[in-house]
Amino acid sequence: MFSALVGIFGTKALDAVSSYEKHRNVDTAQQRFPDLKRRGSGQKPSPRESLESKGSKRPWVIQSHYDHPGWYIVWRYLVDPTESLERGKPVIIWRVDVAFLEKVDWKYEKSSAGEAGGGRTHTFGVKNAAEKLRGKAVYLRKDVVIRDGKPIPRNGHDD
Repeated sequence: MFSALVGIFGTKALDAVSSYEKHRNVDTAQQRFPDLKRRGSGQKPSPRESLESKGSKRPWVIQSHYDHPGWYIVWRYLVDPTESLERGKPVIIWRVDVAFLEKVDWKYEKSSAGEAGGGRTHTFGVKNAAEKLRGKAVYLRKDVVIRDGKPIPRNGHDD
């Protein structure tokens, strides 16, 4: 649920300061793709005018309930309860990726959702996400490294 909040706050920030706006239709804004559309692009924006905001604590994963083509912005956050990176900030954004993804970039990930209801909703993941995101970081903190598949504070090391 925390990742959803990060994505929601990212959407609000982009609505306030960018050429993208949130969908004003509450159903579309909360339940459907995309989270944002280029200002003036109409009710049904093309993939090139669509922007989906995602939050993730995992460095190389993009998951969605959709496999739609469009622009994706992924806010990578790190929970740092010791506040070793920034005093007073137990959660920080350490990387932001922006990538255009096509339908072929997504793969279906089996879930427990079924016809009878219950379980997780259907999920799609990006194939070869690390490769797809290479060179796509628009923001990257130098004091965070990835060790054992997780982002952690660098702690002064130059490796």
